[in-house]
Amino acid sequence: MGKIGYLEMKTDRLADDLIESDLKELGIAAKKLASHAFKLGSGLGFGTTFFQFLASFSAIYLLVLDRTNWRTNMLTALLVPYIFLSLPYVLFSLLRGEVGKWIAFIAVVLRLFFPRHFPDWLEMPASLILLLVVSPSFFAHTIRDGLVGVVICLVIGCYLLQEHIRASGGFRNSFTRSHGISNTVGIILLFVYPVWCLVLRFM
Repeated sequence: MGKIGYLEMKTDRLADDLIESDLKELGIAAKKLASHAFKLGSGLGFGTTFFQFLASFSAIYLLVLDRTNWRTNMLTALLVPYIFLSLPYVLFSLLRGEVGKWIAFIAVVLRLFFPRHFPDWLEMPASLILLLVVSPSFFAHTIRDGLVGVVICLVIGCYLLQEHIRASGGFRNSFTRSHGISNTVGIILLFVYPVWCLVLRFM
């Protein structure tokens, strides 16, 4: 009877060890799969493009808020160079081409000859279009596509976040005040693109 019990315990231990080793192997395989998927997605540019869209739309959203109901003393004009540096290549090349030139031309004509009909909220979008169209290739490609552009985006995000927290009267207030959550989340989303690029670069 003792021998049978001993054999049963030994069998149970072996089964437990096998299950444990199988689970470990599954965990390692899952980690490898996630790592390969991450490298594949980043290599094909899916992740970068997605985060560029997310960050750019967050910056545009914050600009719209600033021109409507989020009046603040913060230097929100910094969102214009942020959008310039983080705009996805598809939109960047479209606005830098003939489409952008026509928009910039119409904006300049309106500003020069019909200043009363040129609303204040169009100042920032017009500045962005002009920046996209007239920027030299050194800024449009070398700076924008390099580490410098990513660091500038990160610095702008940090500045706006700390200014917003200070203006709200603390971190907790930035989430609880009127429009606080949407503004804070919008600013936090500015970090996704530069942080992603830094992770890819130093991974």
